[in-house]
Amino acid sequence: MECVFGLVGNGFSILVADTSAVHSILVHKSNEDKIMVLDSHKLIAASGESGDRVQFTEFIQKNVSLYQFRNGIPLTTAAAANFTRGELATALRKSPYMVNILMAGFDKETGPSLYYLDYIATLHKVDKAAFGYGSYFALSMMDRHFRSGMSVEEAIDLVDKCIIEIRSRLVVAPQNFVIKIVDKDGAREHAWRETVKETTAPPSA
Repeated sequence: MECVFGLVGNGFSILVADTSAVHSILVHKSNEDKIMVLDSHKLIAASGESGDRVQFTEFIQKNVSLYQFRNGIPLTTAAAANFTRGELATALRKSPYMVNILMAGFDKETGPSLYYLDYIATLHKVDKAAFGYGSYFALSMMDRHFRSGMSVEEAIDLVDKCIIEIRSRLVVAPQNFVIKIVDKDGAREHAWRETVKETTAPPSA
């Protein structure tokens, strides 16, 4: 029951993801970070099969870094999104990645942006988006409360409304979420919303 969503505000983009690592009826861990920092001003959030999600996002991260190393300048968010879309499209005809992606970034020339990419290599620039079962509720809340030019405080309040709705409405709802933000100061973790803490087993006698 994964959930990834994001939105664009006044000078920033926010990505939110659940932190559950689930297989079948088992929850393996509840602190899995599904939002990766691509570079200093880009974030990528992914949902889907855990193997594809980890392998593909790391592949994109390393190639974005390689481009900057070779050329001395970073890719723009739009260029990184189009590169990612191209890799998904190439894999689609060979061995598809079962992964859906939201990419957020901030560029000096164009400001904040958010890109929607699904597993069949659809690419759209959007102001708000969501993936997973939780998207039914997150998109409904954002349709009602989202407006362009939101402040960080207003956006976080909307994010919290979405999380509350997901937790209360989804039959098997993820309990923990991580929130990350990217703006002119860079990409960083903003907060966690936790109801379940990871515990370590006591040492055996």
